Amino acid sequence: MAGRFPQRPTRTTVRGGHAAVPGATGIPRQTAPARIRRWVPDGPLDLGLTLGPLRRGPADPTFRATADGSVWRACRTPAGPGTLRVRAYGGEVLGEAWGPGAEWLLEQLPELLGAADDPGAFVPRHRVVALARHRRPGLRLTRTGLMLESLIPSVLEQKVTTDEAYRAWRLLVRRFGEPAPGPAGLGERPMSVMPAPRTWALIPSWEWHRAGVDDKRASTILRAVRVAARLEQAVGMPPDQARARLEVVPGVGPWTSAEVVQRSHGAADEVTVGDLHLPGIVGWALAGDRDADDTEMLRLLQPYTGQRHRAARLILLSGHIPARRKPKMPWVDIGLL
Repeated sequence: MAGRFPQRPTRTTVRGGHAAVPGATGIPRQTAPARIRRWVPDGPLDLGLTLGPLRRGPADPTFRATADGSVWRACRTPAGPGTLRVRAYGGEVLGEAWGPGAEWLLEQLPELLGAADDPGAFVPRHRVVALARHRRPGLRLTRTGLMLESLIPSVLEQKVTTDEAYRAWRLLVRRFGEPAPGPAGLGERPMSVMPAPRTWALIPSWEWHRAGVDDKRASTILRAVRVAARLEQAVGMPPDQARARLEVVPGVGPWTSAEVVQRSHGAADEVTVGDLHLPGIVGWALAGDRDADDTEMLRLLQPYTGQRHRAARLILLSGHIPARRKPKMPWVDIGLL
């Protein structure tokens, strides 16, 4: 029966994918002067591919791609809330920022766009991977330098459908976050900065319930925000040590910690294990084995040691995904119970 219907993207394919550009800008005209930084990348750069993993669904209130090719991000930085707009043209990148966190965002702009990444260190070993790399020369691995902004939505994605996790993130940020500084916080669809750690800690239990978040995931987030300062310090650690610190928090395991450091550190070798779809996708692309488990996936990715996450991203971008053989996992909205 699965073959009768077009295949919908899984959470895994979305993570490896591209930030689509909508038909309208959705951002009002600039209302206040912005701080500006210009930067010239040392090679091809695709903003949608590089920053796409930071988007949590098409209606993410903290992320927006507009029709003029710009990417907007609303962040809670160590200096406070800030909004960043990034545009690329003529081999140059223009960054504009607003709010207390503007200077921090502009300082981090090169690393956000992959300046610390080294695509030249990657050597394709399979035709599927080589072809995907050839077609996507602008893929760089982003490094946000922020832990909590990746940890909380990753916890929300634990063992639930994509739609359920994205809905929970959207509802909680819109209700308990604050308007994004600058023009992004205005208009019909204002962007929002995610709540501060203390605000997350004060969210009532019934609001988690209304957002469809069960007690286990909510409790993990509450434990994490209590030690937010210690977790943010892990940005300065190597990825493996940062993962170890994250996994000290009960409820944060290897799947979640890998998802975080891939974004916070731009970790090229931290492949996600424990994912429902990724082992089968990698197994299918590299060996025709749709039933591969984590052990087999890691064996197949062994030739890419040091660059396993990049290899997995390229496999996801290749579109070489096995057809679905069973119905999609049902979504049960616990907010209606």
